[in-house]
Amino acid sequence: MTLEVRAGAAAINTQIVSADEKKVLVATLVGTTIEWYDFFVYAQAAGLVFGPLFFGPMVQNNPLLAQIVSFATIGLSFLFRPLGAILCGHMGDRFGRRAMFVMTLILMGTATAVIGLLPTYAQAGAWAPALLILMRVLQGFSAGGEWGGAALMAVEHAPVDRRSFFGSFPQIGTPIGMVMATGVLWVLTTALGKPAMAEWGWRIPFLFSIVLIIIGAIIRRSVEESPVFAEMIRRQKESAAPLRDLLRNHAGEILRAALIFMANNAAGYIFIAFMISYGLGTLKMPADQILLVSTLGAGNWFIFTLAGGVLGDKWGRVRTFQAGYAILALWAIPMWFLIDSKNIVLFFVAAAGLTLGLGLSYGPQAALYAELFPAKVRYSGVSVGYALGAILGGAFAPMIAQWIIGVYGSSWAIGVYISVLAVISLLAVSTVKDPKGVDLRVEGIVH
Repeated sequence: MTLEVRAGAAAINTQIVSADEKKVLVATLVGTTIEWYDFFVYAQAAGLVFGPLFFGPMVQNNPLLAQIVSFATIGLSFLFRPLGAILCGHMGDRFGRRAMFVMTLILMGTATAVIGLLPTYAQAGAWAPALLILMRVLQGFSAGGEWGGAALMAVEHAPVDRRSFFGSFPQIGTPIGMVMATGVLWVLTTALGKPAMAEWGWRIPFLFSIVLIIIGAIIRRSVEESPVFAEMIRRQKESAAPLRDLLRNHAGEILRAALIFMANNAAGYIFIAFMISYGLGTLKMPADQILLVSTLGAGNWFIFTLAGGVLGDKWGRVRTFQAGYAILALWAIPMWFLIDSKNIVLFFVAAAGLTLGLGLSYGPQAALYAELFPAKVRYSGVSVGYALGAILGGAFAPMIAQWIIGVYGSSWAIGVYISVLAVISLLAVSTVKDPKGVDLRVEGIVH
């Protein structure tokens, strides 16, 4: 993570950034990185070891079905994201961004650490998958509320001409979290070997979350409340029922936000969860090579996401999104022919092209979402839109990809699926009049 943080620091030093603003950027980056490390460790473990460990009888009778069910537990948590988004968003609009900022981090980390202590199916029978699913539900709930708080803390603290760049910091926490998760799995797999990793080594990345959550909570608690929310409190403008206001007056913006995010999230989870499993299980490529390529690919995702944040301020949010989705739509099919070559260099090229489209359609997201909603329902609006987009996109993308392989036997068909979603998201973002520079303050009052 050190190299990524240094790169981010170098970028923010190109212009004057106050000490308080730097503190916000570090807090959103570190906290979101930890959140997504937790999430990605599960997603990758689902592709590598959870099938035989927690769904044993299915493996004996139908290994493909067992893997599909294992991937389905990834999607299950997404179904609880809207609940987390609604409850955390409601409280964030009523009581402040900061409290939810810390609470969601602690909840996610706790659920992750408990997974590292769970018994397997061989040890506890049906209780094992039941407890695993319960922890996954808690992860989904916390993830539903986490992103909105981190995004708004960054964007609402930002100078008006640098919102997209500031908003890219919680976004780059996603690829950095993947670098950490994949890197830890790669080191452990290389050091312990596959048998030990499958038997007990898989628990270590989950238990490591205990250390990360302590660090993240301390950093996040040091950040002051969002100036926009503080202004709302001073002016007594907080809504008595922000959620009701949101659903009554902003349903169209929620749907649009969901459709805009859909393709990015689907392609992201193909990269995060499915490509590793496909490379190992179907192509029988070496585990250390696949995990290394995934780690390097996540590094590319970090660079392109930060670039997307910068371009969002220069080109505008909409044009940057359009460029990202055009790349995804065009690259999603041919990249599978590179992957199927079983050449590790071409596998990396395929991942690099995918992460270019992912980064450009992810970097400006926080700024775009924040500018779509007024202050008093903004936390709820961005959180619910994000959560619904995740359900439509990434929730069951790895499971759908596994089903496509099982039924059609052709990986390029997965590319068709992603390309179609990319076109839909491209059309959705193209209906937005670029909100770059819109006033985020309460009734235009300077904070």
